[in-house]
This record gives sequence, C-alpha cells and structure tokens, in this order.
Amino acid sequence: MPHDTCGCCGGLIHRPAASGRRAVLAGGALLASLVLRPGPAQAADPVPKTDLTPDAALRLLKSGNDQFRTEAPFRSVQGRERRVELARGQAPFCVLVGCSDSRVPPELLFGRGLGELFIVRNAGNTVDTTALGSIEYGVGVLGCPLIVVLGHEACGAVAAAVDVVQRNATFPGVIGEMIQPIIPAVLAARRPSGEVDLNDAVVANAKRVATRLKTQSPVVQQQLREGRLKIVAARYDLDDGDVDWFEEA
Repeated sequence: MPHDTCGCCGGLIHRPAASGRRAVLAGGALLASLVLRPGPAQAADPVPKTDLTPDAALRLLKSGNDQFRTEAPFRSVQGRERRVELARGQAPFCVLVGCSDSRVPPELLFGRGLGELFIVRNAGNTVDTTALGSIEYGVGVLGCPLIVVLGHEACGAVAAAVDVVQRNATFPGVIGEMIQPIIPAVLAARRPSGEVDLNDAVVANAKRVATRLKTQSPVVQQQLREGRLKIVAARYDLDDGDVDWFEEA
C-alpha cells in the first residue's frame, strides 16, 4: 500500500490507492446527498393519532386527578414495553401548559403515563413564541384534542407579578421580563380596595392564557372551529391535590 512519512514522528502513514480514494470520496458524496436531500423530516415513524374527543380527553384527566387526590391505586402506562412502543412515535391526547414549579408534576397529579401528555412548562404557565409553537405542534401535528392551562396555589411567578403591581418590586436578571405577561391578569384580579389576592391572580392568569390561545394561533382556531379541540383553564391545590376546572358554559 502507498505510504507517506509523518513529518512529526517519522513514522509511516498509509494512504489508500487511487481507486480506494475514489471509493471513499464517492461514499462521502452519497452520504452528503442522503443528509442534505430535502424531504419530510420525522422525529419518529408516524403513528395513529388519538381518537379521543375533547370531552373524553378531559374526563381522563379528571378521573386521573381524582385517583391521585384520593390515593386510589392506579397503573400509569410505563415500563419497557411502553418505551419500545413510543420509540416508534407519539400520540398524546392533551397539551398541558403548566408551571415549572417542582410541586406540580403533571403526569403524577393526573395519573398519566409515558406518551400521554405533551407538556409545555415555564414559570407562571405563560405562552411566548416558543411555547405557542410547541402548542401548535401538539395540536396541529400530534393531533391533541385538548389544551389545559394549569395554574397552581402559591405560584411564585404570579406572586412576583403581584409584588410588582402592589409594591413596585424589582427582580434580578430577566425575571422581571419573564413575569411581565402575568401583570395584566394581576391587574384584572385587583379588588376595589386595590388589594390583590394571590389565588384570584393565579386563576385570572390561567383563564387569560386559555382565552388568548383561542385568538393567537390560526392552527388552534381551525381546530376549535372544526370542533376537534377544547381549551380549559384549571388550578391545582398543593395541599389537597385537587384540580379546579374553569370550563365555559
């Protein structure tokens, strides 16, 4: 085999013959064409979307929370067999917009398992561009028939927004910017005396986000018009584990 001498150590460096080099180059070109060739990208193989109606999906969440709250035995969908199944693709039945708070884990408090909830979490359960894109993906691509916006008792992000309104508080870094979208809900929850109850603000924030989702996204609006989607605001109580639902009549 042809070789060169290494300039650093004087050892021999084998180099492929001309035909070998051509084969390497051809293989590289083929790989590049496969990688760069345009076409639909898939995170996993397509799988059938859920056939649950919006109301049926909501009933599943409600029954799961009842089991969690009463500590009734239940078996969530998980384990190796489920992991292997989900490696082929996902078909969740609910987009859940929740808070990052460590005390509010959606799968646990709704008794759900792997692959059932498409979760968007940030402090204060607000919806920015990234969150909205994630919601649209869950609804438009994955076919989720339900969106739940879940606030919770003693939410720190909402409490910070209340402090801004009532005490003109400031916060380090970008925390102040993060809670800006919550302030309109705090103002709406303000009582005639000027005081704001934190729980009222939490509920107002969840309802406001749910209402805005109905007008912010053409993807969401289309699913709503066709009756294939429901959006519900809710509030989780840390002490008793109960979820209060705020559904439109």
